[in-house]
Amino acid sequence: MTMQIGYHASHEQFSPRDLLRLVQIAEQSGFQSILSSDHFHPWSQQDGQSGFAWSWLGAAMHATTMEFGIVNAPGQRYHPAIIAQAVATLDNMFPGRFWIALGSGQALNEQITGTGWPSKELRHKRLEACADVMRRLWKGENVTRHDDIRVQDAQLYTRPSCQPTVYGAALTVSTATWVGTWADGLITVNQDIPTLQAIIDGFRQHNPNGKLILKLQVSYNSSVETAVTSAWQAWRNNTLGHMLQADLPLPQQYDAAGIHITPRHVAQQVLAATDPSVYVDAIRRYKQMGFNKIILHNVNREQDSFLAFMGREVLPSI
Repeated sequence: MTMQIGYHASHEQFSPRDLLRLVQIAEQSGFQSILSSDHFHPWSQQDGQSGFAWSWLGAAMHATTMEFGIVNAPGQRYHPAIIAQAVATLDNMFPGRFWIALGSGQALNEQITGTGWPSKELRHKRLEACADVMRRLWKGENVTRHDDIRVQDAQLYTRPSCQPTVYGAALTVSTATWVGTWADGLITVNQDIPTLQAIIDGFRQHNPNGKLILKLQVSYNSSVETAVTSAWQAWRNNTLGHMLQADLPLPQQYDAAGIHITPRHVAQQVLAATDPSVYVDAIRRYKQMGFNKIILHNVNREQDSFLAFMGREVLPSI
């Protein structure tokens, strides 16, 4: 099985200018793809950023030759017809280099519309409707819907050369099982191996041949202790658990909740290591589980040293 190793461009942590430089370094270091986040608010007020991913993508794809993907939540902050148009435009300029992963989103980003934050059940129905709208638009259909999402006489005249791959984002077994009913593939994040295997198995119930992407959260630094500490400083608010991560609406609320998170807890969620063999072994293990793409997200602030380390010590061994 062929596998790609990607680099995560975290817009909630770094400015668009910094990320543009970092993805070029990532390509020079041997990474094969980029995953872009799509936030309005950051996870924390400390060192937070909020660049608009869709403006950045055109520049980043022009500056590199890699494949790019994004995790996006259509239905509230974004209308699915606009996201379908954005995907088609990127494909027109960079054929075959872009994919999209759809998720039900977080209040942190979506509640800015002032329309309330729906239940998970309603968000799932809305997301599935959005995926249907986007696929129909990419085929050139004239789309009207007045149910879980409202669309009136929408039609794309600049269409993608082929149907873009649509992944579904899932952090739980139940969501992964549902994603398998409508998505081409699954994207998830690293968890303990039994939970991760159960997520894969849930998805495979309905889509036995779908592609699998893992976002692997890591922390590289000068020592293991420093790697854990720097991950705790920069990323602890993202380890609160999927229920809080979906429903807290403001960065300051994440900061308040994050006060109670310990470095030990973060070390259980993030692969913190300085030994290249630890990264190589982890990547090989996830490949054996069936993942086609593994996206490495160095959650601390030290991106340049991480990219240099990966290019020198890890990627040549895979």
